[in-house]
Amino acid sequence: MSNLEPDPTEASCGGRADVATVPVHDVLIGRDVVLGGPRGMSVTRTLPHRDRRMVGAWCFVDHYGPEDIGSVGTGGMRVPPHPHIGLQTVSWLVRGEVLHRDSVGSEQLIEPGQLNLMTAGAGISHSEESPPERTPVLHGAQLWGALPAEARAVAPAFAHHSDLPVVARDGLTVTVVMGTLEGATSPARTYTPLVAAEVLIGGDGGTLTLRPDFEYAVLAFEDGPVVDGRPLPAGALAYLGTGRTALPLSGAGRTLLLGGEPFEEQIVMWWNFVGRSHDDVVVARTDWEAGRGFGTVTGFDGPPLHAPELPATPLKPRGRTR
Repeated sequence: MSNLEPDPTEASCGGRADVATVPVHDVLIGRDVVLGGPRGMSVTRTLPHRDRRMVGAWCFVDHYGPEDIGSVGTGGMRVPPHPHIGLQTVSWLVRGEVLHRDSVGSEQLIEPGQLNLMTAGAGISHSEESPPERTPVLHGAQLWGALPAEARAVAPAFAHHSDLPVVARDGLTVTVVMGTLEGATSPARTYTPLVAAEVLIGGDGGTLTLRPDFEYAVLAFEDGPVVDGRPLPAGALAYLGTGRTALPLSGAGRTLLLGGEPFEEQIVMWWNFVGRSHDDVVVARTDWEAGRGFGTVTGFDGPPLHAPELPATPLKPRGRTR
């Protein structure tokens, strides 16, 4: 998924200076962003947020739906070919289907409970759209994880994982999307210590075992979840800090747990690029507009996106919070 804002703001983050070194509970309410123009699909973006820019290596979180895409005049998701550098993208669905195409030759339909993982590395381009034959409701999340310096130039790659580990105990059903949780490990490749897991809460709920050296956050897919004793509304992200060994979850509903070792490096994120400096972004934007370095997406019916104009002032890496 792309950041389709015509005038994207700089998001500079990373380093440990602003990591909560004790457990906290900060509820972040996202902002609405429309993908693909005024008739496009609306998403709620909780990272980067004005009060928190990263959770571990996770630097971008979009929640979308449930969206009725079966009605006349609604086209569902349609994100034309666009570039990425310096990150991994994670596509996770609760309902519906999305068709992914990329410049390394992948064409993959993703369905609920499956993982589409794209590693941009030095440069990749991709498109995402709702297929012609589709479920009438679309609901899911898109995540970006920043790559560390030693992996920024890895070869671009795509992986689809349809068989992820599931742990069921007490009132929790946990699907491990990335990393390790409750003794189960996802087959997806990671480049920093991190975790992502869908947690379905039922019955009387239960308690997750956490790593105290990780910082964590929980995204609510719907109203009903109670996280650490506090209700979390649909689309909101609860930032929980570090120092936790356990997390009680109750109520009812579907959530997404995100976590990771605090990302040591400071990054600059602008449009669909994650770099370390203004010059990194300038080079990536110039190459994309010139048709260099990002390959070609075949099969999408339409032209690629043009990059927005860069801001007048240089992009600078800063802390994890404002």
